[in-house]
Amino acid sequence: MKTQVDKPVSNTDRAITELRRLVFSGELPAGSDHLESELAERLGMSRTPIREAARTLESQGLLELRARKGVRILPISPEDMREIYDVLTELESLAAERAAEQSYSATHLTDLARAIADMDAALDRQDLDTWAEADDRFHSELVRLGGNARVMAITAMMSDQVRRARAVTLFMRPLPVQSNEDHRGVFEAIAKADPQRARDLHRAHRERARDMILGLLERHRLRQL
Repeated sequence: MKTQVDKPVSNTDRAITELRRLVFSGELPAGSDHLESELAERLGMSRTPIREAARTLESQGLLELRARKGVRILPISPEDMREIYDVLTELESLAAERAAEQSYSATHLTDLARAIADMDAALDRQDLDTWAEADDRFHSELVRLGGNARVMAITAMMSDQVRRARAVTLFMRPLPVQSNEDHRGVFEAIAKADPQRARDLHRAHRERARDMILGLLERHRLRQL
């Protein structure tokens, strides 16, 4: 019987992971320009994996490749975020409805419940970074419970841009108490197998989040002008 050997992580994969981390942490700020040689030195690798990683991140809307100028980290556009939220609102609301149709047991909803509990605990400590991580888990698990692989793929593709927008606005917004209450309402509707209520509550939640984040991004953009 053959033993499965883990495939070593390539330099390109490592470059993708590290560059994404630098973008999301703000160490490579939106609007900044960077030469491939600079990034290669920073990550301790050659320019080839940096260039290949940059092509991947360009396709994900995080940066722009510029001839003879390296890469430019793309700003977070309120217009782009509006389009992304329009799609996420529809797909996640559908996932909430489908999840409620499954009549899941409490055991199946354990991860969703744990994410809400973690968000509550994080708010009690005013630990917004931990809250954001638990919020990500809630939305990912909600989509998984919806059971549609295509919805999962599309929402995963857009989640990076949502995280970037949230990273910019997280400490500009009021404490997300209402968001936690929204999540709890969606959870209860799923637990009670009420598809329409789950869909409606989640739609309202995403629409409130959209309006708040777009307003904050617009004010942030005006301050940068």
